[in-house]
Amino acid sequence: MNTLTTTDLTAALQWRYATKSFDATKKIPAATLEALISALHLSPSSFGLQPWKFFVIENSDLRDQLRLQSWNQPQVTDASHLIVLAAKETITTPDIHDWIQCLASTQGTPIEQLAPLQGMITQFTGAMSIDDMQQWNSRQVYIALGQLMTSAAVMGVDSCPLEGISAAAYDQILSLDGSGYRTLVACALGYRSEHDKYATAPKARFPLEKVVSVIA
Repeated sequence: MNTLTTTDLTAALQWRYATKSFDATKKIPAATLEALISALHLSPSSFGLQPWKFFVIENSDLRDQLRLQSWNQPQVTDASHLIVLAAKETITTPDIHDWIQCLASTQGTPIEQLAPLQGMITQFTGAMSIDDMQQWNSRQVYIALGQLMTSAAVMGVDSCPLEGISAAAYDQILSLDGSGYRTLVACALGYRSEHDKYATAPKARFPLEKVVSVIA
């Protein structure tokens, strides 16, 4: 496996910013988009449960509707692609069973050897209230969002996370009501406009020693 140099990684993350103005004429190549969707698919989650669903919105009419429910932020329609990240509302016993079956099949592990893991997951999730589970699932989705944005930066694709949206309206537009999933956050992907003044603004961060403590 080829690895990035430390300089390349830092440069990509310094280059990344929450893009406010996208060049609507530039589209993400198919192979690049496929790699970014794969990055979402490969995102880590607690117990590997993947309590999420990702919607790649290419339909322009839908994006027009979603923009109206996003404080009219132009990124929703001007970016090459819009991805809506939804969290699973709850994790049921059948959900856990399906995951254990997938794990056994993928790794060639006898299903009976995974019974202790299945029991532990069932006990852990069963102790949660509905609200606690929704919060837990939401945190998993933000792990995927972070992986998507970092992967985009490494590939030279701009991104902008969008929390200024009406999640309930998104659910209605995307027909998620009753699906078991709810909109959490969106992410615009594409290429920055040369007129975006934020592209050249210095990245403001607290000093490293203020936010990182090394405990030897």
